[in-house]
Amino acid sequence: EKKMIIKKKLKKNFESKTLQIIQESLNDDKVLDLKIINIEKKAFFADYIIIASGTSKRHISTMAKNLRKKVKNILNYTPIIEGIEQSEWVLIDVNSTIVNIFKPETRNFYNLEKLWEE
Repeated sequence: EKKMIIKKKLKKNFESKTLQIIQESLNDDKVLDLKIINIEKKAFFADYIIIASGTSKRHISTMAKNLRKKVKNILNYTPIIEGIEQSEWVLIDVNSTIVNIFKPETRNFYNLEKLWEE
């Protein structure tokens, strides 16, 4: 039981540090409308989903690449990136956090906030 409590604390500390790194990286790159949603009680594949927007395909691609570099350097973990070729919607899998960066019109179309906040 004591080991389980320690594991939970370590996981929470890691998640907290991960969220902080993601926020700092995206904010450094002038992200638009950043939202963090706790989904650990709704989904088995992640504890948090982050939804954000960029001003252009180049902006979105740059944010994704910079985030991957920062996470790799600090956490020694290489995130998986999907969709960077088109950069309408880029998904970055950072362990127990899924980061979604959209062009504003694509974000409005898919409306993930509504899906996960309900």
